[in-house]
Parts: sequence; C-alpha cells; structure tokens
Amino acid sequence: MPPTSETLTPERILEATEEVLRRHGPAKATVVDVARALGVSHGSVYRHFRTKAALREAVTKRWLDRTSQRLAGIVVAEDRAPEQRLRDWLAALFEAKRHKAGDDPELFATYTVLTDELGGVVREHIADLTGQLARIVEDGVATGAFTAADPAATARAVFHATARFHDPGYAREWTAPGIEEEFTALTDLLVRGLRR
Repeated sequence: MPPTSETLTPERILEATEEVLRRHGPAKATVVDVARALGVSHGSVYRHFRTKAALREAVTKRWLDRTSQRLAGIVVAEDRAPEQRLRDWLAALFEAKRHKAGDDPELFATYTVLTDELGGVVREHIADLTGQLARIVEDGVATGAFTAADPAATARAVFHATARFHDPGYAREWTAPGIEEEFTALTDLLVRGLRR
C-alpha cells in the first residue's frame, strides 16, 4: 500500500530521490517522479522540501555527509597516534570516493553534476572535512608529533595537496595502475613534512 502524506518523512523522500536520480539523471529527474515513486502527490513532497532546488540540495548533502560521518570516527580514535589517524583518514577518504565512483557510476556522475550546481553544499562539506583534518593536526601538535603554526591552514594545505585522491575531477585516475603507490608516496611526504 502506498504511503500516505502522514507517514512520509524527509528521509524516505531523500531515498526515493536518490533512486529517481540514479534512473533518470539530474537533467530529467523531477519532483513528480519522486512523488510517483513514493505513491504520493508532488504536493506531499513539497510539504517537506519547498522547492526542487531544496530537495536536490538535501539529497546532495546527505550523499556527502555519508563520507564525513565515516571519517569522523577516525578523528576521535584516540587509541591511535595522530600520525596514524592522519594516514587512516586520508586513506579512508580516498577509499570512500573510489567506492562511490566505482560501485555506482551512474549515481556518482549524477552527484558530480549536482555538486557542480550546489557550490554552497560543497563548500560546507569541504569545511567539515578540513575541520576534521585540523583536529588531527591539532592533536599532533599537542602531543609533539607534528609541528604546525596554524593547524587549520595546514589542514587545508593537506586537503588540497591530496585532491588527486578525492576530487571527483580525478575519478578516472583512481583505478590506474600504480595509484596506490602514488597515494602512499604522497602521504609519506606529507607526514614527514608535519613531523616535529
């Protein structure tokens, strides 16, 4: 039995939106398609998301937040030294992005288009990620493992230096022969540069 508007939640709408985007792509997916997939009127969807743009922004944020949430656990893993957390965090970011690109290429392509359209959501995501990195760097400075006059600036530099391994513009390179070795070499270089 199709859900009623009373049982409709933002999370269910976002799940349906993701499936509609996967099937139709961002250019052809409509709020009507999402409503149809849920068995409700498009007005029911609009009660939760006032515009198509708001819906697209919410589904994109949800997609990006999955990566942030996965990485957040590494940031607070105080049973590991800051250097190891930094290595683990960078490796997990690279792996998460590769999985998104490789496991569901249609959806990855869709989100690449959406993130190009939604600069604010992307800036928030990058700020969250660099904030996580800054916390690792701060912990490294506090323990004497790292040296950094400005942990936030250092975190941004590390993030940008590793862009080849997480920026969707480089996705085609993520399965190239030798990419793991190149990632390890860059990570080693960055860690050596941070050591006191």
